[in-house]
Order: sequence, then structure tokens, then C-alpha cells
Amino acid sequence: MGLVSTDKAPFALEQATGDLAEGAAKLAEEIGSTAVEALLASANRKAVRKGAAAALGSMEPKPAEWYAFDDKDQDTADWYPQGLTCGEESGSIGVPVFLVSWYFKPEAGERGIRVSFLSPQTLKYQHALLVAAKPDGSYGPIDIHAGGIACHGDLLYVADTVRGLRVFDLNNLLDLRTAQDDLGDPERVGRHGNKFHAFGYRYVIPQTDLWRVVTAGPRFSFASVDHSGDTPLLITGEFKDSDPDGWVGRWELDMSGGEPADAFVMGHPKIQGALSWDDTWYLSQSAGSSAKGKLLVHAGEEARTRQFPIGPEDLTVQDGKLWSVTEFRDKRVVFGVPL
Repeated sequence: MGLVSTDKAPFALEQATGDLAEGAAKLAEEIGSTAVEALLASANRKAVRKGAAAALGSMEPKPAEWYAFDDKDQDTADWYPQGLTCGEESGSIGVPVFLVSWYFKPEAGERGIRVSFLSPQTLKYQHALLVAAKPDGSYGPIDIHAGGIACHGDLLYVADTVRGLRVFDLNNLLDLRTAQDDLGDPERVGRHGNKFHAFGYRYVIPQTDLWRVVTAGPRFSFASVDHSGDTPLLITGEFKDSDPDGWVGRWELDMSGGEPADAFVMGHPKIQGALSWDDTWYLSQSAGSSAKGKLLVHAGEEARTRQFPIGPEDLTVQDGKLWSVTEFRDKRVVFGVPL
């Protein structure tokens, strides 16, 4: 079983910016933007190097390196990590950093999606809320799964399961402390009167663009960027729980024409992340909250299976290693293994 080329037309995307860019610009003008480096310098949480080892199960060999989220983020049943990208994938962020997307699970009291910025140098990290802004200066949470993220230049791509890819410009990383003395009401979001609220988060990032599916049906579950060749390629595809016919496709970053450059049926169920690198495909496969996952490696006709931690998700490459993030409570780590 392995990747088989398939018709790419069903996965075409079209740009649907609408008033997203206008709303984001209005919000940035009123609040003021900051840099990733400044966010990390003031980060309010601390990861633990080689913590939460339960995430690894009986995996051998162990990852080369891993970072565990703090006790509060390990224990919460409200937020689940899903997507992973990094500064090297971006190519324009000036410091080593991992970005991790989380979705809010409870149906009641929706709080949307957030991204953690984690420094592998200091282990400090900080959450930022991703929001949908309107031209009148208001904004609200985004209720999606955020199963995968990818970064190229200043643009952060977030997989939206049924719509396609949402886009956020990291130049619009907004610090509420520049606009007001406090962080507002931790139970409210948006602009109320002359005050901004973001459920107590200090940083917000408004959506600036949308690449939406042309034909209903394809589902977008993960995202990554292959920057091993001369032309970087944006990768996204579909998780299927029991069927092996989930798809994966690669787009040129200008998204010209809307269709992917190529598309494949993966031949495996439960794929949570996919990445091509130097003519090799890496697929992250989950097996529930208590069993180890697998890393499926396809290079031409050769196929190999490697051990992976419990609950592996999205994939990215930094410092010559393949990195992923795990999602389950008390087993939440960002980890790296050899390519």
C-alpha cells in the first residue's frame, strides 16, 4: 500500500478574501502589531524539556528531543493541540520557534482556536487567539478544528476541514497591551465599547484571507510546506478514520490556477499529518489515546514503518529533523526524530 496518483481537479481552491483583509487592517491600525521575537521575550508559560514522557509509550528509539507543555496545558480537557509548523518552514521568522494550533473542544462557550509560539532555546511559550475581524473593528472566535498549520514567509495557513485553508498574516500579530492597560474580561471576546477582549489572551491574530474549496466534498485535515527543493510546495490532505483512500495534494505557494500541482490517494487510514521531503513522503498515523502511532515512510517503491509516540498529529521540518506534536491529555509534547 502506498501513495497512488489521482485526479487533482476535485481539490481545487479559489481565493475568497471578501472583507477579511479590510477587517484585519482595521484591527491592526487600532491595536498595533508586534514581532514574534517580542512575543517570545514576554512569554508567560514554560515548557519542560523531555517532560510528559508518557506520550512516548514504549517507543524505541526515543525521539532526539522533545518539549512538553506545562501542567495546565497538559491537564485541560478543553483545548487539544493539532497543527505544527516552525520558523524554518516560514523562512522569515528571525528566531527558532515552533507554532502549535489548538482547538476548543466543548460545544458550549466556544472559544475558537489558538496558536502557541514555543521557543526551543528558552522553552518559554505564549498562546495567541486566532480571530475573524470585521471592517467595523469588531472580531470574534473561529470555530474550526485547526487540524494542521503551515507557514511560508509571513503567512500562516490553517486547515479548515470543510472550507479549505484560512490564512493569517503574522505581520498582524497584535498585542492588546499596546492598546490598553489590561487584557479585558477573560469571559468575553471582541470589541465592546472602547475596550478589546480576547478571553484573557494578550495576543490576537486576525484572519486575512481564505482559499476555499470550489466543489464541496474534499476535507482539509493537515498542512505543511516542503521546502527541500527549489520551489516550496504547500501540502494538505484528508484524515479518514477507517478508509485508506484519504487524499493528499501539493500546491505551489502562489496557488496559481487553484488546482494542486499533484494529488495522491495515501493508501492508509488515520493519517494526521503528511510531508514530502527530498522525494520521500512521511505520513503520521495515529492509533488512539493509549497506543503508539506510526511514521509511514514512502521513498519510491520502498515503504518503511517507524515507531511514533501516542497521538501524533501534524508534521514539519526544523534543524534537519522531522517534528510532530501529540494531542492527548498528560501526553502533549512537540518532538523531533531523524528524517
